[in-house]
Amino acid sequence: MIPPRSALLLALLLPAGLSAAPTILRGPYLQSATPDSIVIRWRTDTTEGSVVSYGTERTALTKSAKAEGVAAEHIVQLTGLQPATKYYYAVGPAALPPPSTEKKSTAEDAPGRASIHSFTTPPPVGPAKPTRIWVLGDPGTKNDVQRAVRDVYYKYTGKRGTDLWLMLGDNAYPDGTDADYQKAVFEMYPETLRTSPLWPALGNHDGKSANSITQSGVYYDVFTLPTRGQAGGVMSGTEAYYSFDYANIHFICLDSHDSDRSAGGAMMQWLKADLAATRRDWIIAYFHHPTYSKGTHDSDKDTDSSGRMNDMRGIFLPVLEAGGVDLVLTGHSHVYERSWWIDGHYGKSNTFNAAQHVKQPGNGRVDGEGAYRKPRARTPHGGEVSVVTGSAGHASSKPVPLNHPVFFIGLNEPGSSVIDVDGLRLDLVFLNDKGEKRDWFTIVKE
Repeated sequence: MIPPRSALLLALLLPAGLSAAPTILRGPYLQSATPDSIVIRWRTDTTEGSVVSYGTERTALTKSAKAEGVAAEHIVQLTGLQPATKYYYAVGPAALPPPSTEKKSTAEDAPGRASIHSFTTPPPVGPAKPTRIWVLGDPGTKNDVQRAVRDVYYKYTGKRGTDLWLMLGDNAYPDGTDADYQKAVFEMYPETLRTSPLWPALGNHDGKSANSITQSGVYYDVFTLPTRGQAGGVMSGTEAYYSFDYANIHFICLDSHDSDRSAGGAMMQWLKADLAATRRDWIIAYFHHPTYSKGTHDSDKDTDSSGRMNDMRGIFLPVLEAGGVDLVLTGHSHVYERSWWIDGHYGKSNTFNAAQHVKQPGNGRVDGEGAYRKPRARTPHGGEVSVVTGSAGHASSKPVPLNHPVFFIGLNEPGSSVIDVDGLRLDLVFLNDKGEKRDWFTIVKE
């Protein structure tokens, strides 16, 4: 969301003949990427013009886009881009000289030069393209665990890079303030933020400084998310929940914390319309509160998280499964838990019946009992995997049960999840903070 103009358009008055190069305090970072557009944001210490110079060659940033007026919070959208194309870019005020053409970018903007970064636009929607997705649940602790989880992933992905990344909520502890986001997100992942688009969900800690009803507060100020269906999917009219497409994947982000979770509410009506409209091969849904967990939160307790886990399991999961969802990603519980290939379990753990609710036996591992398999054609209640991956910032300091029968595996370890989609095959790996591959599974569409 773009913050109020009163917060943006503060005039900077300097004596005649004097000018100062602004210092970039945040970013740049990428938002709302589509095959032909992207939003680039950054923050400076003074109010300045907002200009992005860009091009397909590092030494020829011949195109530019700008926002009107002057601001300290800069939000510029590039349009008319080519799909699956690498672009180089530099940000600065209108008066900033052309960027340096040296091979390596400078660490920060300085008078007479600008750091040059790059991004690759998403591919055309529909056709398959190998896609890597980094998934971080509850990362925002600002501590050594968060840094270790980050560094393990960077080593793992190497030059392959990240096509897009998801944050599952509790992105910035303890209160989701602007200062929390600065330390936990913008100073923690600067390189990934300026090269790969981030698609976040709202968590309860973020919600301490944000309001989904009014779409106000820090979470809504620092992110620019699609409200009109411009990134794929159906218009939601709100940044609290949204959808987008990447190649042959449809992503659905729900607000499990603050929006109306009733069966007749606006989010549910939008979800049904969005599921009905998508034609992508894969559907991945993500939100903060898990449908099942026996980690640092217990989905069997009606009072835990004020019933939000019950709502997501009992009200939203049946609609997602009827709509053909393949993978459900959540956080909140600071553990890793991964289900069997399941469908139709919407009650407490003591109502789980493997003969009824496990659609395919086995661990889903190609090198074990075989991948999970599903028809390519949309199959209501054809099965899905639910993954709680909420330990990107910390795991539980105390023993936790990890004994919910819906799960094949439960781990009280810090880590993050990596998803690779290649055509009709999806692989997920959980990497702990020591760099060990602690879980993995595969889904194949046929």
